[in-house]
Amino acid sequence: MKENTKNKVLPLILSAVVVLLDQITKALVVKHIPRLSVWADDAVIEILGKYIRLIHVRNNAIAFSMGHTLSQNARGILFAIMPLLIIIAVYVIYFRNNEFTKTQRWCICGILGGGIGNLIDRIFRPEGVVDFVDCYFWGIFGMERWPTFNLADSAVIVCGIIFLITFLVQIYKDSKKTAKNKEGKNE
Repeated sequence: MKENTKNKVLPLILSAVVVLLDQITKALVVKHIPRLSVWADDAVIEILGKYIRLIHVRNNAIAFSMGHTLSQNARGILFAIMPLLIIIAVYVIYFRNNEFTKTQRWCICGILGGGIGNLIDRIFRPEGVVDFVDCYFWGIFGMERWPTFNLADSAVIVCGIIFLITFLVQIYKDSKKTAKNKEGKNE
């Protein structure tokens, strides 16, 4: 296998691992934790007291429940078809672009794995995406608790932050190199 192809294919393992772990954790939550309601006494499992808890909720919208007031058809189009098209577009860009660093390729695959994990829920779970990690947020931004999330969400956020940092570092290094080249030409 050519080195360039290997550098593009190997990180796809992360996409598969994220999807697999995401779906396994969601299946375990669905099987063992009742959906959170005012009547479910056993619906909260404290991991670190009130700071980190496992609960079972469904999100039929997107991040932070944005779009929950849209009709079922509008949500289906916006939250299933659009993400599918975006995932396909990102994969095409991923394979056509040779400028990404190895770290950026791994990050993109982690983001894609998270996107696919939640897309699977949107397509096959009519009640919505399974979210289960509930964190205390100390009243920051007026929120006592951070919006509940899942492993796919975590992969998207963590890999997205790392990708952004590596991208900014790359821009900084390129700008220093350009400045140095200009300085060398002026002498």
